[in-house]
Formats: sequence, C-alpha cells, structure tokens
Amino acid sequence: MHGLVIKNTGFWYTVLTDEKQTVESKVKGNFRLKGIRSTNPVAVGDGVDIVINDEGQGLITAIDDRKNYIIRRATNLSKQSSIIACNLDQVLLVVTVAHPETSTTFIDRFLASAEAYSVPVTLIFNKTDLLNEDERHYQQMAVDLYRTIGYTCHEVSAHTGEGTEPLKVSLKDKVTLLSGNSGVGKSTLLNLLVPGAEARVADISDAHDTGMHTTTFSEMVPVEGGGWLVDTPGIKGFGTFDMEPEEIGSYFKEIFKFSKDCRFSNCTHTHEPGCAVRKAVEEHYIAESRYNSYLSMLQDKDENKYREAY
Repeated sequence: MHGLVIKNTGFWYTVLTDEKQTVESKVKGNFRLKGIRSTNPVAVGDGVDIVINDEGQGLITAIDDRKNYIIRRATNLSKQSSIIACNLDQVLLVVTVAHPETSTTFIDRFLASAEAYSVPVTLIFNKTDLLNEDERHYQQMAVDLYRTIGYTCHEVSAHTGEGTEPLKVSLKDKVTLLSGNSGVGKSTLLNLLVPGAEARVADISDAHDTGMHTTTFSEMVPVEGGGWLVDTPGIKGFGTFDMEPEEIGSYFKEIFKFSKDCRFSNCTHTHEPGCAVRKAVEEHYIAESRYNSYLSMLQDKDENKYREAY
C-alpha cells in the first residue's frame, strides 16, 4: 500500500494512503536512508510504502525517491541531520525585523540550504503593524537587499491580514513549507491562509522578546482548492549540513555571479589575490551581511560550531 506522510510526531507517522485513508504508522525495524544520517529517516512530504499489521497499524517499509528537501544540522548531534520537509514546490520563510528579530545570518543560511536543493524561497516579512519608524526603515532596506539578489519578498501583517492576499493565491496546487524562527507569527499566518487549521498561537516572551514554540510536530495541512501547507515547529538555529566549503559560494546567488571573475577557479573568497568577490564586497555590490553569513558557513566543518544558534 502506498501513501503520503502528512504528519510526524517523532515516533508516529500519519500516512494518507492513495485510497484516501489515514493510517498511523511506524518505521519498520532499523529502516535508514542510504547516505543520510538523520534523526528522522522519514519526513512529512515523503511518499512511502506501508504494510498494515494485525492491530491496524502501518509499518513503513520503503520510501520514494525525493525530488528535494530542506535539511539542517540536528540540534545536539553534530554528525546527524534533521530533515524539515521534503518534495516541496516552494518555501514561505517567515521573518521579522523586530518582536523578535530574525538575524540575517539565519535567513542567509536557510536560503543557501534551499538553493542547494533547488527549492524556491519567498521571504515573508511579518508584523509590519508593530514596527516603529526606524524598524520600518530597516525592514525596507532588508527587502530591497533580498529583492536585488533575486528573492521575492512580501511585507505583511498576519494579525491584520495586510499584504497576505498574494500568498493565498501562491499556495494553489503546490506543496508549500511554512518555516521560520519561533515567534515570527507562523501559526497566525497559517490560520489566516488556511481557515480552520486551528494552529495554536502563543504570546511572545516579554522577558526576552523571543518566540515560544507552539507547534510541536510537523504536519501537512490541505489547502482549499488544492495543495498542501506544511506547518513545522519554529527553528531557533540553522546549522548547515553536508556542505563542502568549495560549494557554499555557489549557493549565494551574488557571490556565485562575481566568483566567475576571480583569478583562481578554487578561490575561497577569504584571502586570495585577485578575488572578485571581496572586491565586490568592498565596493558594496555584495552586502557585508551576506558575505559574513558566507564566512560563518565556511566554519561549519568545526564540529563544535553547530552548538551555536544562528
């Protein structure tokens, strides 16, 4: 029997079979994916084969080939990964410039990881209704930066609904991952985009102006008219996984563009003479924040670095 994994609670997977039945399932034995050391060998969005035992529970026996996935370094296991979701058509990455502030390093790491697996990302700048004049100015600068690089950006308020109409249109007939830091308003946005989703919403922590986790598991929510919206727990950090240093520059669109003019084909853009990328940073064709994010990712091979939050 074949189906789609639409919910993952850690130990159990809800599989929607091709016959439109839901079966609570577990992974059979020591099932592992070849080539990927992961804390969750099966993820939401996976196509799987299952057999049903005498108790009516499913056992996942095989997984379909994936067209893509979003993966990050597992929180406390440096040599393992955590697959957030797979077989995606697009990602809506929800960020906020305040209440709480999403770091540009987090944004850039997520974007680079999505580039590595050819997953299109749209940046959703949420909570525009809460911003003061200085914060609005900073947000506009960030929006201009990422639009110039080539990313679609929307400035919205999930609370008031302002600017969210184009997002609803973009969901039709697509598998869309909704992701971002805790507290950026993903659950509020989900409830707005998919009425009836009833995602739980929590207040921001007054003490630290940081988000509190409300989603504790990953789940695919059906979109009216066709498509799925994948709701996942808030991410505090985004440690990159299984990226070689020489590959990372190609996942930054503007760095890749200027790297073609470097004197050396294997330039790391850190110290080499004739580096077109560092020249572009000095001349402000590449944002310093983006270059710093690139440098931080070069250091991810350091096995202790993953413990830091990005």
